[in-house]
Amino acid sequence: MTAIRSLIFNSIFYICTLVMMLAALPLLILPRKWGMWLPGAWGRVNLFWLRWIAGVKSEITGWENIPKAGCIIAMKHQSAWETFALLPKLHDPTFILKKELQYVPFFGWFTMKFKQIPVARGKRSVALAAMMEKAKEAIEEDRNIIIYPEGTRMPAGAETRYKVGIAHMYAELGCPVIPVAVNSGVYWPRRRFFRFPGTIKAQILKPIHPGMEMGAFLQELERRIETTSSELFEEAAQETPDNIIIKEARERQRTASRATAN
Repeated sequence: MTAIRSLIFNSIFYICTLVMMLAALPLLILPRKWGMWLPGAWGRVNLFWLRWIAGVKSEITGWENIPKAGCIIAMKHQSAWETFALLPKLHDPTFILKKELQYVPFFGWFTMKFKQIPVARGKRSVALAAMMEKAKEAIEEDRNIIIYPEGTRMPAGAETRYKVGIAHMYAELGCPVIPVAVNSGVYWPRRRFFRFPGTIKAQILKPIHPGMEMGAFLQELERRIETTSSELFEEAAQETPDNIIIKEARERQRTASRATAN
């Protein structure tokens, strides 16, 4: 049954995304503000199908921690769920994303239309400067900048190391950073076909305000996100103990412990 439900959801996820982009093509020649509803609508549609087809509910707490002024939302990244789950309740957010994504037909056009922030591979200093210029513009416009501090999707329960890019943004932009912990990888694992029934939980944590030294900030950000994400993982383990992703994570943890002991 999980395989069938996953097949149906995955098909609808991509079909709906394509249909919505095709239907919204006229927005590409209209003022950007006319299309502000589109990202939120896409998020709501995905959350709806995820729940009613795949049996995966979504529970997000801590919305009161996101200020109305411009800020950085630093979100743990375990699955595609993080790309749309917050959109229904955010006003005109922008993502830090790979520049290559802007070359994807339709999808890339909309990332440019809605002023997402691309990061080009190549010379690190040049790429960072270009990203920072656009990020400053976004903060001045009171937008939420969404960034994945790990730089890529990581398996649920896996150890990780955060990239320094988020620390540079924190230091340069002088705005609050809102950590977000998740356990999405338990039910929507990366590079897997299956969507496992259960409840994806995300917790929006209290802001880290400007003024910390970069190294101390990065340690604090990682501590907050990883501690809470581990707690959410344990909640998932109690609620769905037979989940295969949880079993795989436990085995990785045991292997790591044995390696450390030796």
